[in-house]
Amino acid sequence: MSTVTYNFEYDRKLKACFIGAGGHSFRNVYPTFQYAPVDLAAICDTDGDRAAAYARQFGALRHYTDHREMLKNEKPDVVFIVTAYHPDGRVQATELALDALEAGAHVWMEKPTASSVREVEQLMKTSRRTGRFVMTGMKKVFFPSIEKAKQIISSPEFGRPSSVYIRYPQDLPPFEERSDLPRMKWLLDHIFHPASILHDLMGPIRSFFYEREPNNGGSVTVLQFMSGAVGTMHLCAGMSGSSPLERLEVVGEGANVVVDNGVKVSYYRRAERPAYGRSSSYLVKDEEAPLVWEPEFSLGQLYNKNIFYLGYVPEVVYFCECVLNGTAPEKGSLEASLEIVKLFEGYRNTPAGTLGRING
Repeated sequence: MSTVTYNFEYDRKLKACFIGAGGHSFRNVYPTFQYAPVDLAAICDTDGDRAAAYARQFGALRHYTDHREMLKNEKPDVVFIVTAYHPDGRVQATELALDALEAGAHVWMEKPTASSVREVEQLMKTSRRTGRFVMTGMKKVFFPSIEKAKQIISSPEFGRPSSVYIRYPQDLPPFEERSDLPRMKWLLDHIFHPASILHDLMGPIRSFFYEREPNNGGSVTVLQFMSGAVGTMHLCAGMSGSSPLERLEVVGEGANVVVDNGVKVSYYRRAERPAYGRSSSYLVKDEEAPLVWEPEFSLGQLYNKNIFYLGYVPEVVYFCECVLNGTAPEKGSLEASLEIVKLFEGYRNTPAGTLGRING
């Protein structure tokens, strides 16, 4: 999305209900409705006072403490779900999404979709039966920088993507603790970020192999994709809190693209390296020179709002457009969630230094 439509400018809007009144949704999800074709009818939270406060703040007409009552009374077109975890580590939103599907609504749910492959498959089965789809909030694949990287690696001049490197700060619990789902909660919560980018850019993973260091719980994983490409995922637990979190690099055939800090894109186009031992300048021909994009943060532009460069508005608008057009989402799909949760279960069941199979 390059030109933004404001909520009041849409001719068609979707009647929406929202389950969840927490801090994350207050900051990052409810505000996206300013730019999406959403008519927010009702909000539900187990804390009635918070539900009422959010309804006043974001213009919902009604509020509830029972989501089933809300679904029955409101009969929404779409339901947004941003909730937490059960005490046993399972994702609350999984069951809520099933209830919304059964009520005839399409679902946008914040990641993670579920805590097991079996639960994702249950959502897929219910989605097919009800004719309603589920999209998970994989914001990273809606970053303008990641969308630009995908455009670049899909171009003929980049060539076939052959390898990838991605960095994200997350610890991996000791193997003997991974049967405890609550202990794995943060890995589940955060693995969706780098894994969604890998799936979007490189496709499904065939196998993986990792080593873990015991001090911070950091790890390095070697990946092979079904395409034959290879990759490295560095879960860099222990890094400074003042450091940029993320880095991505994809290598093609004589070209590579780098995304730093989620916003800066550097495209190193095919170029002849200056002659070794003879070149007096490092500068290459203008038509072969790298291309670099990075934002300015001086203007009051929409692209300078975090809900835009962090992908929140683009993913919500995309979901709404899919519903209005009657087309299931390709990005943030249950199929993508299934591949990510397969990797999560792979880490739960595969000791360090052992080859793990994801597909094939």
